[in-house]
Amino acid sequence: MNYLEEIELYLQQGRASKIKALIAEAMEQQIPANKILLHALMPAMASIGRNFRDNKVFVPEVLIAGKAMNVALDLLRPSLVKEDLPKIGKVVLGTVKGDLHDIGKNLVKIMMQGKGLEVFDLGVDVEAQSFVDEAERVGAEVIACSALLTTTMHEMKQIVRLAKEKDKKVIIGGAPVSEKYRQHIGADFYAGDAAESAELIAGYYNSKNTSASITKKNRMKDSADKSAE
Repeated sequence: MNYLEEIELYLQQGRASKIKALIAEAMEQQIPANKILLHALMPAMASIGRNFRDNKVFVPEVLIAGKAMNVALDLLRPSLVKEDLPKIGKVVLGTVKGDLHDIGKNLVKIMMQGKGLEVFDLGVDVEAQSFVDEAERVGAEVIACSALLTTTMHEMKQIVRLAKEKDKKVIIGGAPVSEKYRQHIGADFYAGDAAESAELIAGYYNSKNTSASITKKNRMKDSADKSAE
């Protein structure tokens, strides 16, 4: 049995009970959780996203697939997220105002946590100001917002405007969103999928942390040199 192909197929059909059984069997067969995520769940949700964009499936089918996805993520989460992973930065995450879909958001959260990012999840239907207020409260430099509907993606422009006032970075994603739209609204990053979003923000923080470490070492060296004079 090809567990990955089966899981991908049943996820697109939204068959949660079947997926739950297959994932349990796959993990008993020592198939890594990360492999199930990357090679079964994510391709299935990418297909759902494309079909929704092309009007081949509609909101009810997306919601059913989303519920099945959440079941799958609950099973994989303990293996995907290591509690002792060192934290490299903070991210405020949410789905924009008027949008009640959390499929992509939940996947992004797990992928980011797996990269050592501390994620503050605001849930769905989040006001633009709430993203920025939370980022200020927790000291996060990055805001990640998603939208599944073309009717709600315009909220991202307001988030970007407010975020820039507080010197925050914004990454956007979701089925109707694109690199062209990122440029249009002035967001800092666009990710086509959850894995890419985690890579981008982990890369941003790792680069920043490395630069800060080098600066600190140089200052310490300068101080030591002055003391030796």
